Amino acid sequence: MRETTMRRRDLLAGATGIAAAGLLPAGQAAAQPMPRFPAGFVWGSATSSYQVEGAVDVDGRAPSIWDTFTRQPGRIADGTNGDVAVDHYRRWPEDVALMARAGFDAYRFSIAWPRVIPQGTGAVNPKGLDVYDRLVDGLLAARIEPWVCLYHWDLPQALEDRGGWHDRDIAGWFTDYARVVVARLGDRVKHWPLINEPNVHAIFGHGFGNHAPGRTGWASYCAAQHHQNLATGMALDAIRADRQGLTLGTIVSMQPVHVAGPNPTDADRAARDRFDAAWNRCNLDPMVHGRYPAVFERDFAPFVREGDMATIRRPLDFVGVNYYGGAFVLDDPNGFIGGAGFGPLPAGTQVTALGWPIVPHGMVEVLVDLKDNYGAPPVYIMENGACYDDPAPAGGLVADPERTAYFRAHLLAAREAIARGCDLRGYFAWSLLDNFEWAEGLRRRFGIVHVDFETQVRTPKSSFHFLAEAIRASR
Repeated sequence: MRETTMRRRDLLAGATGIAAAGLLPAGQAAAQPMPRFPAGFVWGSATSSYQVEGAVDVDGRAPSIWDTFTRQPGRIADGTNGDVAVDHYRRWPEDVALMARAGFDAYRFSIAWPRVIPQGTGAVNPKGLDVYDRLVDGLLAARIEPWVCLYHWDLPQALEDRGGWHDRDIAGWFTDYARVVVARLGDRVKHWPLINEPNVHAIFGHGFGNHAPGRTGWASYCAAQHHQNLATGMALDAIRADRQGLTLGTIVSMQPVHVAGPNPTDADRAARDRFDAAWNRCNLDPMVHGRYPAVFERDFAPFVREGDMATIRRPLDFVGVNYYGGAFVLDDPNGFIGGAGFGPLPAGTQVTALGWPIVPHGMVEVLVDLKDNYGAPPVYIMENGACYDDPAPAGGLVADPERTAYFRAHLLAAREAIARGCDLRGYFAWSLLDNFEWAEGLRRRFGIVHVDFETQVRTPKSSFHFLAEAIRASR
């Protein structure tokens, strides 16, 4: 899933000052032995509906906010859209076979709300659920556990027209939708991360405006953030009332936040704390502690009604963490997130093709943070991966040694976090397939399987084979 560059390079411009510990030269990565992981550790891959499914006008699906957004001139870097993406809607059997070949235990995918309830509320579209029935059954037949995310940013456009995440009624709309999907799939699907990265969706889609639906402003961000929190709490209660024996959680993008530069001021340190609160805490604090970070309580107050925080504060069976890098910040009164600006990357920091800093040890930082400050919940890394400019397939393989080195370094970081007492129970690689990369379009590749976007031919990359070997070696 990933956020668009945004100038995302600006957002993360200068990830954590910790050196990229464990990151080997790319050509050496696959040759190094991997440590074993605990028994029962879950190995998975991940995708999201709009990024891979295509078939946007098939079997009763209605437009989502991303269908609308991609048709606005200048929104997508290469002018493409998700109309076809990688045709996972039709080609899922081939993709399941690839996962089985690699030895993955689990597949995290998301449901397209506009397929299931095209207008967002009201009439359910049975054909919109049929494909997920088939996918779940196909996964289970291949001995791959389905992990179903209910919302990965593709809101029905009909609900956006009614206010979207700015309208607090959306918490009820989402809950009704969640109950429909769980009623259909909950007899076979046991693991449910409800919403993917509500913090990123609020910041990029409703604050900066460079993701769908393109809203802007701090108050807009606060409204979207709070209503996603409220929707999560309400849906958790409803699902638990409807069906027992499920594991329910959420997914948050986390990154360690540090002060940029060698001579930080008190103002810089305060900016760091505000950035950390906005990015890392405005989901977790309400869900776990029943409050927003003190620095932002006044900002959220216009959207919080009596009883909201009690509704949001619900037990989570697990926390999903998406980890890509960190932030290095300085005081900047004009900075959108907590009045923080972004400093230069520490000298020697390696970066991906998007300019995102490669900081494996930052994963240890955020997992230790969850252990120390949020009650040591069971945690799954639900996205971790890297964008590189891969070569064309040659001899039935795509060589991506940089991505291979990236995965190895982050798996070593995951093992270190376990050694430090973190209850890390699984790791999902982002992404199974090259896909539609949000505002970057089709020009950026995160997959461990190469996709020719013209022919839809799939070709495993060397990182695919590395992960397969790592999975086998860990068992």
